[in-house]
Amino acid sequence: MKNYTITVNGIAYEVTVEENKSGAPAVPAPSAPQTSAPAVSQPSGSVSVEAPMPGNILDVKTSVGANVSAGQTLLILEAMKMENDIVAPQDGVIASVNVSKGDTVEAGQLLITLS
Repeated sequence: MKNYTITVNGIAYEVTVEENKSGAPAVPAPSAPQTSAPAVSQPSGSVSVEAPMPGNILDVKTSVGANVSAGQTLLILEAMKMENDIVAPQDGVIASVNVSKGDTVEAGQLLITLS
């Protein structure tokens, strides 16, 4: 196995790569669900969900006051002709929705906050 550090949009990710010498297709190991958007805790206890990449908002699947569960789709971001689900990083209540369907966003732009 080899360990690498990969930086995407200023965020460092640790990855481990295992060489498959048998020639058979590798079976991925079960892992915890990953979120599409990095979350940053705020002093007030709220959580910010930011755009992981520039793109267009295709749909907003939640509204202020809605209870959401970790992994639940909050909105759909189109980037490079691919639809990306932006999911809740944790259970919470939607405190603000800062984008609308059809908006263009930049990487790191605040999309939604949870409390």
